[in-house]
Amino acid sequence: MKETIPPHFRFSQDQGSMFFFLLECIFIVCTCSSASAPKRRCVYYDSPRNHQYTQAGRVSGSVQVCEATSCCVGFFWMMDGQQKVDLQACDMHEHSCPDMHCKPQPRFNKMIKCVCKTDFCNSNISWISEDEEAVGSPDGTMRTTIAVVSVVLLFLMVCFWTAAKRGRSFYQHTRENPSSSCDVSVNPQCSCQEANQSIIDHSLIELQQVVGRGRFATVFQGKYKGSAVAVKCFPGGQEEKFRAEKEVYELPLMKNAGIVLFLGSGTKPHDTSFFIVMQFAEHGSLHSFLSQHSISWTSAFNMCLSLSQGLSYLHSDLQHNGVHKPSVAHRDLSSSNVLLRADFSCVLCDFEGSAVLRSCVGRQWGRSHTQNFQGGPEVGTLCYMSPELLERAVNLTSSSFMLQGDVYALALILWEVWMRCSHLFQDADVPQHLLPFELELGPNPSWEHLIHHVCFMNQRPSIPPPWDVLPEGCEMKRILTDCWDSDADARLTASCVVNCLMSLQSSNT
Repeated sequence: MKETIPPHFRFSQDQGSMFFFLLECIFIVCTCSSASAPKRRCVYYDSPRNHQYTQAGRVSGSVQVCEATSCCVGFFWMMDGQQKVDLQACDMHEHSCPDMHCKPQPRFNKMIKCVCKTDFCNSNISWISEDEEAVGSPDGTMRTTIAVVSVVLLFLMVCFWTAAKRGRSFYQHTRENPSSSCDVSVNPQCSCQEANQSIIDHSLIELQQVVGRGRFATVFQGKYKGSAVAVKCFPGGQEEKFRAEKEVYELPLMKNAGIVLFLGSGTKPHDTSFFIVMQFAEHGSLHSFLSQHSISWTSAFNMCLSLSQGLSYLHSDLQHNGVHKPSVAHRDLSSSNVLLRADFSCVLCDFEGSAVLRSCVGRQWGRSHTQNFQGGPEVGTLCYMSPELLERAVNLTSSSFMLQGDVYALALILWEVWMRCSHLFQDADVPQHLLPFELELGPNPSWEHLIHHVCFMNQRPSIPPPWDVLPEGCEMKRILTDCWDSDADARLTASCVVNCLMSLQSSNT
């Protein structure tokens, strides 16, 4: 029997002609739009210390034609009411630039930056008002018109095509399933049940001596059931930090060789404080150990590999036997927040500022991951912060920037370890232990000095010349530069760092 489709669901010849007409119109408009969008031209002025901006496009005299951006950038010093050019070029970092004119964005001290999207707009700081800017430029108006027309035509085409398709699909579905009028699929909520809960009676713990003090807690060496333990004590006012760290430790599948072993937690009833009990690490923090000891290549490699493996596991999203371990971003990775066991393997600790990144109903989100970016650097150790975190130029709707920030910090810690390795300096003296950028900016660099050095100057810790003559030197440098890249999306993942280190080991055995 021939199937009959109701007339209002038929896709007629006239409708088909209209469909292809709309498709042709969109093709023409999009083609014209592409043809009318030449490469951005920017005023170019570059000092020797900023020579990397030559990579942003072809330079001809004082003009640069951008290769991969539509944004011009300018940096100016304000001195006695007068502006002095420090840099003008195609931007290498910004992916969007909504301003038509070079609107001033104060940076630090007397530095002003602008990013704009019209030809030669970076020639001078523009103090144009918002009302004047609203008028727009012919170039901007034309592009806006083309974009609007394209979107409208595309919308009409999609609606037309979808209506015809839905009509036929609905007819077929109700014909085959007369008892059902709709099919609703709901994604299950994420399930991250706490798996490692363990309540410890405080009276069973013997506190012995203080081994560390942080911003939110004090760490004691102690004894629990005859074994040496570390006890992290939070005062009553830091209950939120205590619960945040406890949440990470109690996630399913969190027992791993690269993460300090969590034994349990509890409260002290007499003063309403909180504590977390962990396995004791014999050599203390990585920072304190490197400050007192130089190390062999074997020890250095073991530290770097175990640290990278621990971070890779922390970042991993795992499903096993019906339980789910979500990805976790550390957010305060530093050599002070890494512990060293007796076998010189590293373990991660200090998760009170971490973010648990759960995938729920098609979205990935992190606990409190939009907090602490409005008022200042509430989370993280300043000299380990990535360029995008220093500038607060992060996309808060995505959690990937947290993982990328961890990888940047990982590179700085690898550099710290290798700088204390006697094998990498041959007959020369091993340098004393320094924090990242301590040699260039001193032991306590300010926020402004780090922004200028790391973001504007695009500088990183110096790599000693002796590394260049070693077989493993080139690979070590590549790992570091690929992890602390100024472009967060270009950085290696923690698991890739593990693979690179394993390759480095196999090539030197």
